[in-house]
Amino acid sequence: MDGKQLQEQYKHHISDYKDWDQREHAEDWMLYSNNTGAHLSIDETALSNGELYTIVTNKSAKGKKGALVAMVKGTKAEEVIEVLRKIPKRIRDTVREVTLDMAANMNRIVTRCFVKADKVIDRFHVQKLANDAVQEIRIKYRWEALDQENDAIKTAKATGKAYEPELLENGDTLKQLLARSRYLLFKPRDKWTASQLTRAKLLFERYPVINQA
Repeated sequence: MDGKQLQEQYKHHISDYKDWDQREHAEDWMLYSNNTGAHLSIDETALSNGELYTIVTNKSAKGKKGALVAMVKGTKAEEVIEVLRKIPKRIRDTVREVTLDMAANMNRIVTRCFVKADKVIDRFHVQKLANDAVQEIRIKYRWEALDQENDAIKTAKATGKAYEPELLENGDTLKQLLARSRYLLFKPRDKWTASQLTRAKLLFERYPVINQA
């Protein structure tokens, strides 16, 4: 369930149910114990004005009616745990799997509230972590290339010579190679253009650690 779907459900409950039994605390938390299923997801979502809410959804509902199990303002583990523990233990014990990210607070919430559930790390969070690591390596090498170029410029100036950077076979300087390789690193190889194939070859020849990553 994405943020837009959650906003629609939230507005629906707030505006349409005059006698709704959760109306008094709805801005802080909402809970639908009967929507609990064997496979849940927990994540944080910004609904409006950047305000974060912790959201628990039933995966089998696929973002439609009955998907929302709980929505709690904020991301503090103890506050979310307090709300989720309002779900009867016999229902919480039927949960077999919870998908979550790698945040410590999410892990704590699942451990304390759904004791019989397996934890599954959302693959998109794993991908992001890997992508960030690759970017960190590329940026490290780029700073090194910039430092080398600055040193070369100073040396050329001190000797009265004009500085001419090394040009690779595709016309890039080393720092340009590292900067322009940013996007190709996160595209499948079979979708690289001809220029990206050439750039990748040059990049990996000089920086095998990036190729390995």
